[in-house]
Order: sequence, then structure tokens, then C-alpha cells
Amino acid sequence: MAILRELLADSRRTLQDIGAAVKLSPTTCWSRIKRMEADGVIKQYSVLVDRARLGYKDTVLVQLTLASHTDETLYQFGRTLAAIPEVQEAYLVSGEYDYLIRIVVKDTRDYERLLREKLYKIPGIRHSKSSFVLRVLKDTLVPPI
Repeated sequence: MAILRELLADSRRTLQDIGAAVKLSPTTCWSRIKRMEADGVIKQYSVLVDRARLGYKDTVLVQLTLASHTDETLYQFGRTLAAIPEVQEAYLVSGEYDYLIRIVVKDTRDYERLLREKLYKIPGIRHSKSSFVLRVLKDTLVPPI
């Protein structure tokens, strides 16, 4: 887990730097990293971007309820959501609503456009409730390790 913590802190570090931090040789670190990749612990490498600097200043959490819950309806809804770039995360959830969706937009006008042009054109939406994120208090990508 020490190697994983080092990669999470800065995945661009050299094997020599990681090895020194965890007191292992670079070769041993490489082998363990490759094993974590093969085991699916490390799924991919990516770059974190500042969405606001790209113009996406607002985050909206949307709770959605569908009119129908057939396998085909759920499948098509999921495929349609996956094709909307502003949709960052989508969860099928228990409780009062069927889905919790995190969307990024440039501003309120952009969100209104997204609703009209994309979200509300998806067949079968019975009800939705939107909440704009005012401030992010915590944002982590991984569980405690």
C-alpha cells in the first residue's frame, strides 16, 4: 500500500523516487506496480484537471426518477447518460429517487440548455430535482489506504 500511496500523491515520480520513499529497489517497485495493474487495483493513469479553469464553474447534483424500471429502460437510460459529456458520474440508487447524477456546467444558462437539449429529451424521466453545489467540502478519489 505504501507504493500505492506514493503513486496517488504523484504518479509522475520516478521508480527511484518511489523506491527511496518506500525503502524498496526500483525493480521491486516496478514489479509490485505491474502486479497491482494486473490485479485491477490500478485501473488507469490519468490527469486531474481544474474544471473551473476549463470554463465548467458549476456542479449540479440531479436526482432523477424514471417512469418505468424495465431492464431495457434502465439499459437505454444508462447508455444515453454515458453519451452526455457533462455527466461526470451517475449512480443507480435506493431510496426516493432512482438515480443520482453529477453534472458539470459553465453556468446556470448552460445548465438550462443541457436540460432542454439533452436531459429532458431522454424518454421516460418522470421527475427530477436539481441542486447546485455551493462549495466542495471534501473531494477524494480513493478510499483510505
